[in-house]
Amino acid sequence: MRTFIILLLFAMGFTLSAQDNIAAVLKAIEKNNTTLKALRETADAEKLKNKTGIFLSNPEAVYNYLWGDPTDIGNRTDISLIQNFDIPTITGMKNRASESQNRLVEWQYLTGRMNILLEAKQYCIDLIYYNALMKELEVRLKHAGIIAGGYRSRMDSGDASRLEYNKTLLNLSLAQGEVSRINVERNTLLEQLKRLNGGIEISLDVDIYDDIMLPVDFESWFSHAAIRNPILAFAGQEVEAGKQQVLLSKAMGLPSFSAGYMSEKVAGERFQGITLGVSIPLWENKNRVKQAKVSLSAAELREADSRKQLYDRLKILYNRTEGLKITAGEYRRSLKTANSFGLLKKALDAGEISLLDYIAEMGLYYETVDLALEAERDYQKALAE
Repeated sequence: MRTFIILLLFAMGFTLSAQDNIAAVLKAIEKNNTTLKALRETADAEKLKNKTGIFLSNPEAVYNYLWGDPTDIGNRTDISLIQNFDIPTITGMKNRASESQNRLVEWQYLTGRMNILLEAKQYCIDLIYYNALMKELEVRLKHAGIIAGGYRSRMDSGDASRLEYNKTLLNLSLAQGEVSRINVERNTLLEQLKRLNGGIEISLDVDIYDDIMLPVDFESWFSHAAIRNPILAFAGQEVEAGKQQVLLSKAMGLPSFSAGYMSEKVAGERFQGITLGVSIPLWENKNRVKQAKVSLSAAELREADSRKQLYDRLKILYNRTEGLKITAGEYRRSLKTANSFGLLKKALDAGEISLLDYIAEMGLYYETVDLALEAERDYQKALAE
């Protein structure tokens, strides 16, 4: 029983912590985002549209009742049932072209999904940054309060001037103002995430980022990422769809056929049998093959341009991310050795430095911390993109 309780508590703790990270937020937004739901429905409707019109045309039933003149020759009745059909090769090509168009629709949906989730992830990264900054500001606010309280006591005892006490109040006011400002920014980000989550509240209280490594080699990473990138995949699928359309356009130049049953009844006589027909597309498909080839050529150019633009853009992003990673690392290493708060507080209490020197030194340290947090945030946002 003890083992069971321990495992249960561990599982509960793991579940709670697993829900409080960026991946869990993105999963919730993917489920609840109204824009994504609309894009999904639109994509499904477009797929059904692409599947429309690729089957046999509707059968045609004709009934004719003709009055004879003069009346003694009697009346005439005609009945016919006709079905038009393409050769099996064209039917198969239509189906393959439809499947190709549906893959285009799916890649288009995935592009929209990628953009929405990237927007959400950027908000999450900003929120983690503000969480970390708020944690730091709470410490600064506490320190500022301690200094102000100490100088109030020293002023009351005549050991400090009113001017020095006013400086501590100003320092405290600045800390309080920063806390209020950061709260406004955090609430704004939470509202943005709520909007993306279909109006459902989002909670993200962590103040550190997931440990995600930058790919060591850009070239090998790009060759893998290009396959999964929906924008590039869409361009490649456009070429494939264009090839299918060229083949189909050529095949549409072949004759189509019709077959059916026909019956004719007149003046006590009746004729019935089969009817066969052929339609030769002499004018209807004029320029269709030429247009399909030009469209294919344009799609091939777009694919080449998309690959080059994506490569160049990601190469720039990779270099920027790599530089930001180095910068963030340098700030982290500096802060490990530059925290002199304890020494400065002792020096201030001992009268070795003035209050103004203390505030200036702490301001320099705080500025370094802020820059370190910004560098880490910028690195994470570039990495996410």
